[in-house]
Amino acid sequence: MIIQKEAVLLHRFFATSCGKPHRVMVKSIEVKGTARTIAERSSEQARALKAIRKNNGVPCVLYGAGENVHFTVPAEGLRNLVYTPHIYVVDLVIDGKKVNAIMKDIQFHPVKDTILHVDFYQIDEAKPIVMEVPVQMEGLAEGVKAGGKLVLQMRKLKVRALYNVIPERLIINVAHLGLGKTVKVGELQYEGLELLNAKEAVVCAVKLTRAARGAAAAAGN
Repeated sequence: MIIQKEAVLLHRFFATSCGKPHRVMVKSIEVKGTARTIAERSSEQARALKAIRKNNGVPCVLYGAGENVHFTVPAEGLRNLVYTPHIYVVDLVIDGKKVNAIMKDIQFHPVKDTILHVDFYQIDEAKPIVMEVPVQMEGLAEGVKAGGKLVLQMRKLKVRALYNVIPERLIINVAHLGLGKTVKVGELQYEGLELLNAKEAVVCAVKLTRAARGAAAAAGN
């Protein structure tokens, strides 16, 4: 079972290309699971996992809490967490005990594309975590007005920060971006976040189209 809710934390994030602050509401999502024990023999473990999946369950593990916690979540209970472009802080409830976590890794069936396994990592409020955050462009680029095409080349950026300052998305205002111009990772700064991607990596660009080249050539004649 999953319950979505709006987190009470609102934060402002600034980008050098934005020119103005953006307020982004961080969302959390609740996932409920049931703890399970691990058989000592690998053959018994394999049979247990097969039985869980046959009953539409997903084996999961929670790391970062000292001793790893093995538990099971109904496959339907992970749908809104997995099949979405959004990111969430997970309110993970295992046998009634609640912890804050993030989804760290997920495995899919190679043919059926069903969820086989999910790893979660418990959040420590005092320690930074690493997450990939979606990028959202705002504004009408000057280069687009001149006939160019705006292209988003990096849909997500990897950030390191305390979990309660990581936004739902990273907003880049591209209104100033001219024909042939780009925004690179190194040009972006967000309050409280460390961007881990290569500084020279291009996040978005306004590319020349045939129409734009033709207009430029005509203007030069």
